[in-house]
Amino acid sequence: MTKLFALLVAAGLSFATHASAQSSLPYPDIVDTSHASKDAADFFRVFFTAKSLHRPAEMMEHFARDKVLYIDATSGGIWPSWDALNAVFQNFLAKPPTALSYPLAIYGDRQSALVSFADTPELFGRELRILGAVSLDRDGKIIRWMDYWDGRSSNVRNTLKPTYPTAFDDDIGNSSARIAQTAKALQSAFTSGDVAAASALFTPDAVYEDMALHTQILGRLAIARYLTRALGKVPYGKSSAMVHVVGSDQGGGYEWRPDSAFPMRRGIIALALDEHGQIMRFTTAYDSSLIDDPTYQALVLLAAEQ
Repeated sequence: MTKLFALLVAAGLSFATHASAQSSLPYPDIVDTSHASKDAADFFRVFFTAKSLHRPAEMMEHFARDKVLYIDATSGGIWPSWDALNAVFQNFLAKPPTALSYPLAIYGDRQSALVSFADTPELFGRELRILGAVSLDRDGKIIRWMDYWDGRSSNVRNTLKPTYPTAFDDDIGNSSARIAQTAKALQSAFTSGDVAAASALFTPDAVYEDMALHTQILGRLAIARYLTRALGKVPYGKSSAMVHVVGSDQGGGYEWRPDSAFPMRRGIIALALDEHGQIMRFTTAYDSSLIDDPTYQALVLLAAEQ
């Protein structure tokens, strides 16, 4: 009994130590890493810890020095080199301790990943809920990072600046074959308006989210009905084009470009996959603040069942 008691105490202490280590994070520990490799989860935990502790030197160690491109695809901000990116983070991270940036979900591995994260208002002046497409080189350093967020949801009206970027390094391709195949099949179905082909890619209990329209649809059957109403009207539907894919067999996502009827230049879709490559969770983000109010309200109403 004494030996058993000792083992239980040791196990309890080990668990307490682990819990303490987890709770020592400077941000809310709520990230979903069920669709990420362990090394990817560890990498981004260290990254966001450095960012939330306002340690730009430590954070910048995650970026490749010889080649990196970081673009905020919503605001149009572009940092085409390590030095440019270092300068902006040195400035923005000189903020009060309450300014935090923390991950919500990670899909992918150390080759490429889609990261959902939040920036608190103290960091950039407004709360941002962001989907980021991240690509890394063979040394595990970030070489490409694209951020997408909805201005309307952040209570800000954006405008397309004349200096909006025209090059996004979309030729960098280090996603897995499975996520690339699923993304291509979904986008092909969306572009052609093939609801049956699109809905067949989802699991029976899939979740479908549009962050810009504040829409959530539950289950494959309801998703099919929604797509019947929405595919010809949403910016990532008919006539859109897939431009870049990130992620692993567990999940990732793709960046898309709408047709000329929509004002935003780009958007993104996050995909969490099951072991068969079917979509368990779909999340899209784009800047709806560029859409006029009547059009936006009509898009929101698409979630209502007929």
